[in-house]
Amino acid sequence: MRGRSITTTLALAFGATTLAVFVLVGNFLYRALEQQVSAQDDLSIVLSARHARRLAQEIDTSGGIREHGDRITSIVLGNPGLSMEVFDPSGQLTIEHNLESTLGMRVPVGDNSILAAGRSIPRVPADTRITQADIVGWKNSAGTPIRGVATDVKLLDGEVVSVLIARNMSDRYELLDHYRDTLKVYGIAGVLLTTVLSYLLIRAAMRPVRDIAASASEVTVNRLNTRIAVASVPRELEALVTTLNAMLERMDHGFKQMSRFTADLAHDMRTPLSNMRGATEVALARPRSADEYEALLASNLEECERLSRMIENVLFLARAEHPQFVKHMRVFDAVQELTRIGEYFEGVAEDADVRMRVTGSAMLTADLELFRRAVSNLLANALRYTPRGKEIVLDAHETGNGVRITVSNEGEPIAPEHLERIFDRFYRVDPSRSSLPSSGSSHGSPGSTGLGLAIVRTIMELHGGTVHAESDARSTRFVLTFR
Repeated sequence: MRGRSITTTLALAFGATTLAVFVLVGNFLYRALEQQVSAQDDLSIVLSARHARRLAQEIDTSGGIREHGDRITSIVLGNPGLSMEVFDPSGQLTIEHNLESTLGMRVPVGDNSILAAGRSIPRVPADTRITQADIVGWKNSAGTPIRGVATDVKLLDGEVVSVLIARNMSDRYELLDHYRDTLKVYGIAGVLLTTVLSYLLIRAAMRPVRDIAASASEVTVNRLNTRIAVASVPRELEALVTTLNAMLERMDHGFKQMSRFTADLAHDMRTPLSNMRGATEVALARPRSADEYEALLASNLEECERLSRMIENVLFLARAEHPQFVKHMRVFDAVQELTRIGEYFEGVAEDADVRMRVTGSAMLTADLELFRRAVSNLLANALRYTPRGKEIVLDAHETGNGVRITVSNEGEPIAPEHLERIFDRFYRVDPSRSSLPSSGSSHGSPGSTGLGLAIVRTIMELHGGTVHAESDARSTRFVLTFR
């Protein structure tokens, strides 16, 4: 199943976010405009009612209301939405103006209210200030929204008349509806525009990622040295590019190491096979005695053992590099184990006229079999290069960082340029790559396969420790550090 596009997902997310913002902002603006329009209209109604009250208070009698009707109705002239009605003390309509805008018959009811389209509208007493809180809303017989205020007016002769100021709100609602529709249209257009622009901008912003992918696609088996330029990518992607380059570096190093390993393995396996083939061809060239054939078989057997050790070591290195390689950790006395390993090599040491000595005191937590194999490889290596009559020392002692195991022997020093590389697979200090005699150890002695020290380094890496070599005119020392 193909994954979703990041560009499309982000563009839709930006579009949805913009839509939510537009809805919230548009709703806020609509409500704000509605409240502002309503407040202005209510203020206009209140001011008209106050003005009408002041003018009516200057009239002597209710009969004079009709005579001064033009003066009173002039308050609502010029505003087609406003209407006015004035009722005398008996409830009879005295003055009316622009009733067609509100379309409602109103008659006084009781002592303090007016009935308008079935709605009872309280009248503000003549001695009470008219405020916006006194405005009442209702709908006329046609369903048109109306807002208005009713008030009593005390004339000079003491009579009380009623004044009703009302406003048809349909034009305001139409204005608000038009404003809402405009917000919807421009909001939808803004969301679509934001989505499209976001898609284009995100696509442009993702171009460095496509460039990284294009650069990575150029990496092949023959071009593992290709790297992605860090300077040309945004800072947010520098860590990714650096990690990819580090991965390519490891792959390049691993591939080169594998290529060297394969070439060295082929070279080392070819030597014993060539020896067996050559010796066999010579033996078959003419009839031989039984002793000669027996010597040939013994020589071939020795070469077969060498091949077997080489294959065993290669398989061990392959298994050790697997992430699920199992270690059986335990605590043991390192000096006792060094003594046992030394006793195992005692016969070989006597034949080589080399003395062995174990010193120190330390308790170690490690895989016992792997520990034995690592020390055996180092001891076999030391026996091959220690001159006759010299001494090999096995030492174990605890340090502040862990346990330190040292295998030292007297002999020719190793040149500094070889000290680090001697732990590489199939690396030999001798450039002729000549085979040295095998110790014959069954504890994993490397013989002449060139893998013994590489196995030691792998074992130390499995334990999270290190191995290094030191060499001078006095001795050569291989140091295992278990942390």
